[in-house]
Amino acid sequence: MSTEQNLRKGCHAYITGTHTSYGYVPSTAAGIVFCILFGLSTIIHLIQLGRSRIWWCSVFVIGGLAPFFFTAGVYIILGRLIQVFGRDCSILRPSLYLWIFCTCDVISLVVQAIGGGLASAAVNKVNGNTDPGTNTMVAGIVFQLASMSVFVALAIDFLIRSTRRGMLKSGKKSSIPILSAMTLSLLSIYLRSIYRTIELSQGWTGYLITHERYFIALEGAMMVIAVGVFNFIHPTTSLPPSSAEDTGEWLR
Repeated sequence: MSTEQNLRKGCHAYITGTHTSYGYVPSTAAGIVFCILFGLSTIIHLIQLGRSRIWWCSVFVIGGLAPFFFTAGVYIILGRLIQVFGRDCSILRPSLYLWIFCTCDVISLVVQAIGGGLASAAVNKVNGNTDPGTNTMVAGIVFQLASMSVFVALAIDFLIRSTRRGMLKSGKKSSIPILSAMTLSLLSIYLRSIYRTIELSQGWTGYLITHERYFIALEGAMMVIAVGVFNFIHPTTSLPPSSAEDTGEWLR
């Protein structure tokens, strides 16, 4: 079989005979498409950042590299919207969203990293048991899903309060596009988090983790939507003019 035919089938091991831990041969086409989409989105975010010079939006540029960084942007946007719509539209102060949920994300990331290290070390041992590492990773990702569920509930509460107070029908209409973009991005990230929790809880040989179509649809596609929507509806076009210093004030 020619090299061209091999590439059409999918990715292949750099070292012949190396076993893939995925349970399938990753799609070359899907990998290329997602690299292009995330790359373009990140470049556009970088251009938008340079034009606006609102430096907290740098989280969207960094977010093209990992979902952990991108969720910080969503937390900040909700805080900014609370400033626009009024403090009485939220249970928490605007600054608390970023500090509380970013802290939860960091804790989750550390726990998952520890679990990954334990599982990786066990794989390289004779009769090694990967269960402790896997269970630790699952605990980390379940914690992340739980904290995100709380954030989603608070975001829904904000929407309900804003609607009841007639904010969406008043002079706050200019904020509706960014509110819609935040909702779509948050929903995509949340669906991805649910998928990741179920996937890892099934183990390394589970159904979801060994079937690429679910990874493409519920991991890759969800994050493309979450990242890309802010290319079309950037915070600087819907939120009142602000600067990095203004944001710094409410983060304190």
